[in-house]
Amino acid sequence: MNLYADLFVTFARMGVMTFGGGYAMLPILQREVVQKKKWATDEEIMDYFAIGQCTPGIIAVNTATMIGQKQGGVAGGIIATLGLVFPSFLIITLLAGVIETFSHLAVVQKAFAGIRICVCVLILNAVIKLFRKAIVDKATLVIFIAVMSLAYFTSLNPVIFVIIAAVLGIVIQNFKGEGK
Repeated sequence: MNLYADLFVTFARMGVMTFGGGYAMLPILQREVVQKKKWATDEEIMDYFAIGQCTPGIIAVNTATMIGQKQGGVAGGIIATLGLVFPSFLIITLLAGVIETFSHLAVVQKAFAGIRICVCVLILNAVIKLFRKAIVDKATLVIFIAVMSLAYFTSLNPVIFVIIAAVLGIVIQNFKGEGK
């Protein structure tokens, strides 16, 4: 298959399956892009998500753009992004007129409650997989605990967390380097 068609189809399939926002895309992205296509590593996916969190726009779209650009240049980034958003655009366009009509129904509310639980499980599964790859020594555990504590006990912008983690990574790695 042509690379651009492959990018579009791969990200369109993710776009169809991504309920719950960008973080819900993480397990699908990890399976499709890392395991099946080998377009990125787990570490690169974490980097793309971190950058996607810090830059304007939607995390899923930013991540798709970066992966597409890595594979096919600017055109690849555009095509991956279009692939990701096309299913949502189509579905929202079709549902916009009828969602208000049916949203009050108990069965619809219960279905969405079930979908939310499923999304939480999928996100947790992806987090556990990425956690195992990210926490590789005491230094990365210290960074994790520091950022997790700040995230839990403060309402700082996530960009600040990424900057703090980057600075801690640089400081710890420089400290390790001086110890040798």
